Amino acid sequence: MTSEREVPADVLERFGFYARETSTLTILFHSRVAEQMGLSPTDEKCLDLALRADEPITAGRIAELSGLSTGAVTGVIDRLEKAGYVRRVRDPHDRRKVLVEVTVAEDRFSHLFVGAQETLRDVLSRFTPEEWAVLERYNKTVIDVFRERVIDR
Repeated sequence: MTSEREVPADVLERFGFYARETSTLTILFHSRVAEQMGLSPTDEKCLDLALRADEPITAGRIAELSGLSTGAVTGVIDRLEKAGYVRRVRDPHDRRKVLVEVTVAEDRFSHLFVGAQETLRDVLSRFTPEEWAVLERYNKTVIDVFRERVIDR
């Protein structure tokens, strides 16, 4: 279901404010999490990308997903490896390729996200299941369009 409508300036302004505020709060939260992990916020989010991959991931793929340059990702991987969160391994199918393999269990950090999980539960409990569908569609669309227009450029 894709229909495009003209968005009034006041609606765009309100939603722009909400997006900026959400972004700021999210960055501040992840900065605090990263600090507790001994990482920078960028390193923590790149580790998150590697954690969410189904298998070891290439540095190039981390660069694609994060929007960072391959050189910047090399530095991120160096720091994550030094901190003991990842290791570089050879691709068993192509020995020329190097993969990034996470060396820690994701649940090692779950305690850092309990407050965020409880907050999400509290917020969602204020909406009906029917409204969840709209919220989900909105969030998926924001992610897809933002990735396509901002990250994947």
